[in-house]
Amino acid sequence: GDLRSVLITSVLNLERLHVDLFRKGVWMALPPQPLWPQCSASVDQVPSVVRGCPTAECPSTVPGDPEVPVLYQVERTRTGRSFSVRSINAIQHGKAIFTCQASFQLPEESPVQHQFTMPSVPPPEDLLTQEELIKKFLEDPKLAEKYRKHLHKIQAEDVPIEIKPINPPDKFCLEAQEPKQLLWVRARGHIGETDMKVHCCVAAYISDYAFLGTALLPHRQYRTKFMVSLDHSMWFHSPFQSDHWMLYECESPWAGGARALVQGRLWRRDGVLAVTCVQEGVIRVEPRQMKSNL
Repeated sequence: GDLRSVLITSVLNLERLHVDLFRKGVWMALPPQPLWPQCSASVDQVPSVVRGCPTAECPSTVPGDPEVPVLYQVERTRTGRSFSVRSINAIQHGKAIFTCQASFQLPEESPVQHQFTMPSVPPPEDLLTQEELIKKFLEDPKLAEKYRKHLHKIQAEDVPIEIKPINPPDKFCLEAQEPKQLLWVRARGHIGETDMKVHCCVAAYISDYAFLGTALLPHRQYRTKFMVSLDHSMWFHSPFQSDHWMLYECESPWAGGARALVQGRLWRRDGVLAVTCVQEGVIRVEPRQMKSNL
């Protein structure tokens, strides 16, 4: 039940090879892992990084190989009095497969403050988890077999995140929806009060789960052939704990040309905007095969 046995000791645990060089072992046996949390973890272990939450911008380069270890090379791009910048390359087979740039700011007071208003939603205690919803759907004897197989596949995934969707459908369906979704999310297990950069790394992992899928909600008549992130950016605004419930507000304002853009906001339960995320990805689809009645 301790999150450290899954995310912190597995996904975010890196081996230091040199002062600014780290390695992540073979990860094919672990849950799906975006590389930017590991990039952030490598920066966190480099000396002389200024305090504060980072802004992270992570454009992908090429797909990674889950059977080969990843090297993380950190470059100390700039160290200023208020802001510092670190650049990270994730390397496999001698080539960069992923790049990340993180900037850090020392805490600074300012009278210029505002934020959007957090959506009004039911509390997480009143909602079912994703696992409970899937179990409920599977109990329906009229559920089509292809949907049943799809739900069993989701059920088998060992995801270290707890998710409670807002306004889930009464039954599993593939009807078109608006490209928006609201989810209560938190990391499984206990992390507790620790360095804020640890919670930022965990939030980076949480932010990627089902994020790009928001763009597919109006297009469920298609089957996804290929979907991958092109870039992922995050801005950390206020302190938070990633093992506490946060509201994840996701929306896709645009899709076209086999690409889609999604935006997300992570809200603390007290209504404070903690994180803003933006992701662009490639989505290639094909029409679903409809069973003929002839």
